[in-house]
Amino acid sequence: MLDVRRLQVLRAVVASGSVSAAARQLGYTPSAVSQQLAVLEREAAVQLLERSGRGVRPTEAGRVLSGYAAAIGEQVAEAEAALADLRAGRAGRVVLRYFATAGASLVAPAVARLRRELPGVGVDLRMADPEDPLPQVRDGRVDLALVVRAADAPPIDGIRLVHLRDDAYRAVLPAGHPLAGRRVLDLADLADEPWVGSEWPGPCREAVSAACAAAGFSPRVVVESEDYATAQGFVAAGLGVSLLPETGLGGVHRGVRVRPVRRPRPVRVIWAAVRESAPDTPALRALLAALQATAAATPPPAPR
Repeated sequence: MLDVRRLQVLRAVVASGSVSAAARQLGYTPSAVSQQLAVLEREAAVQLLERSGRGVRPTEAGRVLSGYAAAIGEQVAEAEAALADLRAGRAGRVVLRYFATAGASLVAPAVARLRRELPGVGVDLRMADPEDPLPQVRDGRVDLALVVRAADAPPIDGIRLVHLRDDAYRAVLPAGHPLAGRRVLDLADLADEPWVGSEWPGPCREAVSAACAAAGFSPRVVVESEDYATAQGFVAAGLGVSLLPETGLGGVHRGVRVRPVRRPRPVRVIWAAVRESAPDTPALRALLAALQATAAATPPPAPR
């Protein structure tokens, strides 16, 4: 294997035409340069230089190897510049997975902020719903994922969870419903109502089921939609009531009324999941900070 540093010594000697000139350029002694060249010739198993007057000139092999040394030197310089850009956050790529309702309310403004701060960083965005992105975070295929987990859920091996926001559920009622005139509802007020389901099986649905159980009932679901916009349509048509998270109420159907719920207040907790052993790169750090700032600045929708 040819030594890259010795190749650069050869390149300097060929460019300057003498060992002493190359030594001054490199900050070595002439003896050290001669020793490096002697070792390189043994590695190459061919003569690389020959005397020419008071200096030296390359043999054919020396010219070939010096040309490669120049190309290698340029590539090393490019690699060092690329690493410097990565360390400074001027370049890089972050792979982000998110679920549908977090896209518009959290991901879009956070990525826009990241691009303003670090325009050279690329973001690979893809929706993970309804798949669980945590296995991809754990094995390094995804740098950051937005997930929903209960506040008291056990820790996940190899995963660090960063709290973003508590996403409270609100009651969604047909516009003409008798309860629509109230400013705030107790969750038990909905116990005898037909329900429109709006969640995939998983932690979001579990948050609603746990709150209803705490209020002393189990929802009587008459329609399953697993989509917030569609659920609002079913509610507007009078088929039932529903609970939707605040982040899922970016657009409110004109045929429904949205009211806060208490006793208890159903909440799903949104986290950013990163691998515990992931390098703390400027790009990943900036994206996480942008998500936290966006979550803190996002107000819940006003009741309608």
